[in-house]
Amino acid sequence: MQEIQHEVTEWRRSSRCGDTNCVEVARTSIGFAVRDSKNPALTPLSLSTEQWRTFVAGIHAGDFDSPQRE
Repeated sequence: MQEIQHEVTEWRRSSRCGDTNCVEVARTSIGFAVRDSKNPALTPLSLSTEQWRTFVAGIHAGDFDSPQRE
């Protein structure tokens, strides 16, 4: 991941956003930018289109789900 090199025009919030735990995503000319809405002044993460697709596929596959307690 790299620092944003291209201007972001519109941030979108996750549809699963809670009161304080929000992720915002924006398209850039080189892919996508991701930031924490609580700290918008921090440099967002920059992902290429391929990195973004891999990340989203991982979410759908459950790769980031918390382990279930027995």
